[in-house]
Amino acid sequence: MALFGFGKKKEAGESGGGSVTLGDGRTHAIARRIDCLGDSCPRPQLMTRKAMAEAAVGDVLEVSLDNPSSVEALPPMCPEIGATHLETVKADHCWRVYLLKD
Repeated sequence: MALFGFGKKKEAGESGGGSVTLGDGRTHAIARRIDCLGDSCPRPQLMTRKAMAEAAVGDVLEVSLDNPSSVEALPPMCPEIGATHLETVKADHCWRVYLLKD
């Protein structure tokens, strides 16, 4: 059993591809999708930090979350991880947070 889910092999399920059109009409290619469904703090923040460190400048990451506190925690941490929060979109059973690597 893994404490706080750190023993999970979720990274294998991460992928990229596709695109998203945000509320302002801009369309972005998604470089990487991070699945944090079912995870609670601090795992989504740690996974996002790691993915952003591996991303190239201009990459857009999509982080899927179903934990409200994690949704609120991601945008404020953007300056310290070299990212810009583009938008948070409420989907059927989750939120999708879009971040741009600065």
